[in-house]
Amino acid sequence: MHGRIDRRGFLGVGGAALVCTLTGKPRSLRTVADVHKADAAAAGLKRPAAARLDAVDRLKFGTPEPQPGGTVREYWIQARAVRWDVAPTGRDDWMDMPVKGPRSFTALVYQAYSEGFARPVGPATMPGPTLEAEVGDVLRVHFRNGDSKLGLPHTMHPHGVRYTPDYDGAYMGARTRVGGFVAPGEEFTYTWEAVPESVGAWPYHDHGPNHGLSVLRGLFGAIVIREKGAARPDVETPLFLHSFPPQVTGLRRNFQCVNGRTAAGNTPTVRAKVGDDVAFHVFGGDAMVHTFHVHGHRWRTADGRFVDNEIVAPESTVTARWREDNPGRWLYHCHIQPHMEGGMTGWYLVDP
Repeated sequence: MHGRIDRRGFLGVGGAALVCTLTGKPRSLRTVADVHKADAAAAGLKRPAAARLDAVDRLKFGTPEPQPGGTVREYWIQARAVRWDVAPTGRDDWMDMPVKGPRSFTALVYQAYSEGFARPVGPATMPGPTLEAEVGDVLRVHFRNGDSKLGLPHTMHPHGVRYTPDYDGAYMGARTRVGGFVAPGEEFTYTWEAVPESVGAWPYHDHGPNHGLSVLRGLFGAIVIREKGAARPDVETPLFLHSFPPQVTGLRRNFQCVNGRTAAGNTPTVRAKVGDDVAFHVFGGDAMVHTFHVHGHRWRTADGRFVDNEIVAPESTVTARWREDNPGRWLYHCHIQPHMEGGMTGWYLVDP
């Protein structure tokens, strides 16, 4: 892995090499050594000095409050490095065979904490905690960068909700505003509004200076916004379709994953019963186009068509929702053949 990736490895990361532009010009990230250089460049960045190059850069913004009848939904989220096993069982349950070769690497995750970062709330997961709100609420997300392993600046950037530039969470070089660069050990509080146009499921992810690699390592999660008073589905599951490229992980192959795991039995096993209102929120989690297919089921798209295999583009969302009426053991998977064969599969179990 310290030499160039061969043709098979190249195709395994989607037929296009990863690219970093932090050093002033595009650099191809074909090897582990290339990725280490990109990490070092990002870790060496200082907080950008404020550069007000345009009138819009001098604008001042307040902090939004809930609309009448709304509330503040408060979260404490920390980004941290963890040792991550892509196949904890060591097996592919669908194909009934072992997942061969090394499987663990240093990943990055968003982890939920109790108020004031007093203690973790549950184990580190991928994706990070799902953030929920109703129209009229604000999400107040206290973010801490606890990345002591890689020492990189990180942020949280949301899709779907409304926010001012201060709460964008995007690194913009000299134009970076306060929420776009959170150094290791620092904290920042983001405030995002749930407006009527926010109803749905959306991703959030790192958008700091090394965001391309950080997202590939696992810094992503879901936001779900509902109409005021809307009922939560009986079964609701976010599923991120993505891969772990070998030059990023240092492993021998490109693992095709759902929620950071590869192959049925390691990926989420979703369980429902007949009569349940079931919703899968499926996200494109890397640079590739995927599809989402559930055996034995179909659902209606936003434009009224019935489908059982829907395209999922990068950083976009498909919600597959139905009233369950078909008991049994079912597969779900990406139907792009190399992704499915590479482990982007899982079980859906329906009790009578």
